[in-house]
Amino acid sequence: MAWQPEEEPLRQLVQCLKDSLTGQNPTVQKNAEIMLKTARTSPDIDKYLAYVFTNSQPPPVLNLNASQYNQARAAAAIMLKNDVKASYKSMPDTTKEYIKSTILLGLQDSTPSMRGYAGNVITEIVRQGGILGWSQVLSELISMVSNTSGSVSSQAQEGGMNALLKICEDNRKALDRQYQGQRPLSFLFPKLLELTTSSLDRVRADALASMNVFIPEKPEPVTENLEALLQQLFNLASDSSDEVRKHVCRAFVHIADIAPEKIIPHMEGLVEYMVTQQRNPHNAELALDAAEFWLCVGEDENMRDHLGPYLPKIVPVLLASMVYSEDEILRLEGEEEDYERDDREEDIRPAFASSKAGRLVTNVNGEATAAVNGHAVNTDDDDLSDGEIDDFDDEDSFGDPEEMWNLRKCSAAALDVLASVFHETVFEATLPYLTSNLNHQEWPNREAAVLALGAIADGCMPAVEPHLPMLTTYLLTLLQDPKPVVRQITCWSLGRYSGWAAHLDKAGKQQFFEPVMEGILQKMLDNNKKVQEAAASAFANLEEKANTELTDYSRDIVRQFVQCFAKYKDRNMFILYDCVQTLAEHVGPALQDPELVTMLMPALIQRWSKVSDQSREMFPLLECLSYVATALGPHFSPYAAGIFARCINIIHRNLEEGINPAFETPDKDFLVTSLDLLSAIIQALELGDSAQLVAGTSNFFQLLAVCMKDGSNDVRQSAYALLGDCAIYVFGQLQPCLPTIMEILILQLDVTQAHAVAEETGYSVINNACWSVGEISMRQKEGMQPYVERLLQKLGMILFDEKAPDSLNENAAIALGRLGLGCAQYLAVHLAQIAPPFLRAIKNVMWTDEKAHALTGFMQIILANPGAMEQALLQFFSEMSLANSHLVAHQTGFRETFQKVVQTYKGMISNFDGFLGGLPADQQARFRELYNV
Repeated sequence: MAWQPEEEPLRQLVQCLKDSLTGQNPTVQKNAEIMLKTARTSPDIDKYLAYVFTNSQPPPVLNLNASQYNQARAAAAIMLKNDVKASYKSMPDTTKEYIKSTILLGLQDSTPSMRGYAGNVITEIVRQGGILGWSQVLSELISMVSNTSGSVSSQAQEGGMNALLKICEDNRKALDRQYQGQRPLSFLFPKLLELTTSSLDRVRADALASMNVFIPEKPEPVTENLEALLQQLFNLASDSSDEVRKHVCRAFVHIADIAPEKIIPHMEGLVEYMVTQQRNPHNAELALDAAEFWLCVGEDENMRDHLGPYLPKIVPVLLASMVYSEDEILRLEGEEEDYERDDREEDIRPAFASSKAGRLVTNVNGEATAAVNGHAVNTDDDDLSDGEIDDFDDEDSFGDPEEMWNLRKCSAAALDVLASVFHETVFEATLPYLTSNLNHQEWPNREAAVLALGAIADGCMPAVEPHLPMLTTYLLTLLQDPKPVVRQITCWSLGRYSGWAAHLDKAGKQQFFEPVMEGILQKMLDNNKKVQEAAASAFANLEEKANTELTDYSRDIVRQFVQCFAKYKDRNMFILYDCVQTLAEHVGPALQDPELVTMLMPALIQRWSKVSDQSREMFPLLECLSYVATALGPHFSPYAAGIFARCINIIHRNLEEGINPAFETPDKDFLVTSLDLLSAIIQALELGDSAQLVAGTSNFFQLLAVCMKDGSNDVRQSAYALLGDCAIYVFGQLQPCLPTIMEILILQLDVTQAHAVAEETGYSVINNACWSVGEISMRQKEGMQPYVERLLQKLGMILFDEKAPDSLNENAAIALGRLGLGCAQYLAVHLAQIAPPFLRAIKNVMWTDEKAHALTGFMQIILANPGAMEQALLQFFSEMSLANSHLVAHQTGFRETFQKVVQTYKGMISNFDGFLGGLPADQQARFRELYNV
């Protein structure tokens, strides 16, 4: 006999569920929540929840109306879903079977929300129990949706289809795995294709949406049914439902991604279709999915040329789609002066963009953003179980309308892509729009025209350039537009064209570059925070393009930056730091002017004193100070001690918190940026000042040693960079700590670990470790003897490893050569083995002092065992013939050591001149000239 609930517990449960949702009486609500918590201890609680949810009629003993009872049912469904999520694997089998036997009834409910709750529970059961845990659910749902018995209501069909869609979304990979020789997707995908012929709009749309889950991965069941799918898409292209056509557009985009050859023969018809769908004024989602087609095709080398004949049709619809919608215009109408308003915490929180096939789109603020069809996308799902879609907070994903992927941004991105492919043709199609809209009376049209002008900047520069004198002059006037959003987009567009103005002749700079630079700088102090952000981002762009051309304007720029530090709220500080560090990077020593130092540093230090050690703002601030310290050099000295000490404290605190289970694991960027700033300070100051700072920090090398062993590649990479700098600038303080440091350093040189992880950062860590070995060897020399055998083994493994990146081989060769400066006699016995890979790697290194030091050490190894070079000597002479003449002249140790090598082989080789004849004629001549042989 099937399980039945007892009347009194059922009555109490329903009453508690209803009361738990009442907001009118907090006491009643609290008591209900306590009773529900107690009820969870009952072994049958989940059966009761399933019973309440799936029964549309309230128990007769309760006097509840339909609305009150549905509230209780909704609460039961949510509790049940949470229980399944939290403890399904430990539920009694009888409970699991009861839930499965009743939950499908919820899909037949007359209320859409109840059908949705049922779908949530079903997909959670599959997610937690696995595909084999409820193997018949797919066929039961398909039977329900297909209405094979003819007795299922349309509501039930829609409920079942929606449940199928949720299962597909949450179990994409699990459905494509083999189970006892069977692949569920092989059964499911053709059935979904059949369901797209349903008479119900909702079923057709959800069936297409379900297939769209799988198409991008190109599994076998998709490729086997691709022709049938394409034919059905063409059949559904004229469907009366916007929702169906939206998924048709999305499916065409996915197929274009995985099988462009299937799309090309139909390009003319698809262009007409997508243009028509994108023009739909009533459905922005449908228009967005159609617009994605241009991005997909434009970025594909095999397809994009086929768009050429249709650009006159495509470009106008993109331009029309770039005008703000009526809803957006209403939202933006109220945006005026807000510079004095403090930022909300959620505004300051860093935004992490998701990628769409590696595509990043520059938004109107000059920031990189991306999304798929307006949804945040989890692209790193390899470690997820059968339920493969992470829960996400809708509020976080859809918070700021300006951050959302939408039709306007997609159209601008597509125009940008097409401009980069078709250049002048796109400009010609865009020009009439610019002519009629740049001066438009309505601000949304002006704004869209400026957006279009900026979007084609990179791809159409030669075509636009003749018009830039006129366009630039006009854009400068738009910086004074009364609408903040127009000033915002104008800053972005001017930033895109700033490279043109920066490289004009002197007269051209005066006429265009200086006004552009001054205009953007002025807007950095706008009374609207979004205009400030756009201007700062545009100025950072200008700095990158102008490079050293900015040197003469450093004073005006720094003066403006200082005013920004005084005016900006927290959010815009992030981009201001970027402006400062980019200026420091490109004009460098120009900032050492005492007047500029006394302007810039107090502003930075004031902010430095305000930001807490735990703030995420510390990351860009530390990075900015690293660039500033490098640019200022010894002029950074008055500010160095306090900054140095605080970096040490940040490192110390984060390392302690990282091993204390009572604390949340801190962000590794605190360590990375602090280590990088310490490196910059040590390099910037006079040697004595750097040594004094390190000597005054008793735990400096202890902290560095811990960072060298950190689990994060990024932390270790920065730690070994700092170690190398310490070897160069503060070796006296490093030397007593070398026994401990060297043991850690040697362990890090294991290239097999980097292969196992196969991450680029893993090789970067070993690169820096190799460099540190070389810098220490340069100064420790004979003192490296205790480590020489182990270092040779590690460096040799790298040199002989064909999988190691070239840069790593080169760094290992330099380290090995420098090791020879003090330990030649210990390395000489292995010379015959190490010479060929050493010469092979060092050949690709540029001729610098580093290479000269390495070759000098290698020559000392040769002198300790000259007979071992028999097979590699001519290769070595060939490399030496290519040396930089300036380096040979000024590196006395290098030149004198090589003279000894030449003399040694003259004594060993009877016909030395004849031996040199083995070199190519040009190398032989250069060899004799360089070394007077």
